[in-house]
Amino acid sequence: MPHPSVLLAAAQETAKDVGPGWILRTVIIVGVVGAVLLAWLLLRGYRQD
Repeated sequence: MPHPSVLLAAAQETAKDVGPGWILRTVIIVGVVGAVLLAWLLLRGYRQD
C-alpha cells in the first residue's frame, strides 16, 4: 500500500483545477429544483376539480 503522503499529494494534483465549479453547479441544481417545486405548488392552487 502506498504511503499516505503520496496519496494526498496525488489527490491535490488532481484537484487543483476544481475551483468554485461544484458550488455553482449545486446552486444551479437547487435553484432549478426549487423553481419547479414552487411552480407546482402555485399551479396546484389554481387547479379546478
